[in-house]
Amino acid sequence: MDTRLQFTELPNAPKLSMIAGWRQWADAGSVSSALPEFIIEQLGARKIGEFGPDGFYLFQIPGAHHLMRPMIELEDGLPLSLKEQRNEFYYAGDEEQGVVIFLGDEPHLNISTYADIFLTAVEQLGIALVAGVAGVFGPVPYQKERQVSCIYSLPSMKERLQEYALDFSNYAGGSSIDSYLVTKAGDRGIPYLTFYAFAPAYDFPSDDDLTQGIRLENDYRSWYDIMRRLNHLLGLRVNLQSLQQRSNEQAASVDKRLAELEAEMPELGIREFMDTIAADFTEAPFVLLDDFWEDELRGLFDDEAGVD
Repeated sequence: MDTRLQFTELPNAPKLSMIAGWRQWADAGSVSSALPEFIIEQLGARKIGEFGPDGFYLFQIPGAHHLMRPMIELEDGLPLSLKEQRNEFYYAGDEEQGVVIFLGDEPHLNISTYADIFLTAVEQLGIALVAGVAGVFGPVPYQKERQVSCIYSLPSMKERLQEYALDFSNYAGGSSIDSYLVTKAGDRGIPYLTFYAFAPAYDFPSDDDLTQGIRLENDYRSWYDIMRRLNHLLGLRVNLQSLQQRSNEQAASVDKRLAELEAEMPELGIREFMDTIAADFTEAPFVLLDDFWEDELRGLFDDEAGVD
């Protein structure tokens, strides 16, 4: 085990997968940062390891006073807590199958070293498949199933992933932490994919700079639609009833807010704006097939691990 990694427990289940997320700059819908926390809570996962922050984080940049610094809490002059950047591994499972949940802080520096530590942990833990989770803001209908895009590390993964109602990204531009790691994982022959859900964000046409749009900072429908895929892909049993309820309540809240804005500022043309978004959107539902994951998708583990 790499000496930079500190584990208090090494899972011994024969089939291990990983879900990975980051507290990152591009964290639309809080998919990358908060969904792993939800999974940890639902599964009762326990912390089994970490690697430290040294060499990966800036303390300050002019004009970004609190953005990058560790957070401290004082009481009557006495420090009560100091929260530094964290990169932690959690685990839940049984004798046959387990899942490691990784939640880290996106590094500011030395990304190649950071990636090497992370992927070394994946290899040394014996992880068969890594599934990253992330979000992208966009003008998508809040009432409908989220569009989910995917990137993956090995060509052999695509055929089975096509069963998951996914778009395969053709993006070209600056790399995210997810796309960087997926690429580096491919160089090392590690099966690694990331699901990106498109979280609703609306900037209404207006000449008034003070007019604010709507963003779902915690997009529960994105969490739900990604988790439905992960439950089948990884053979998990995460209870999604609470996410479904939160999603429905959130949609009702957006309904109410849009109606309020329409009444307050009819000149924005909110109804027409939303109708245009709905008309331009093609929903691609993820349809669950009974026992499909049991017979077919678990082959991701066996095929990529070289098991006959």
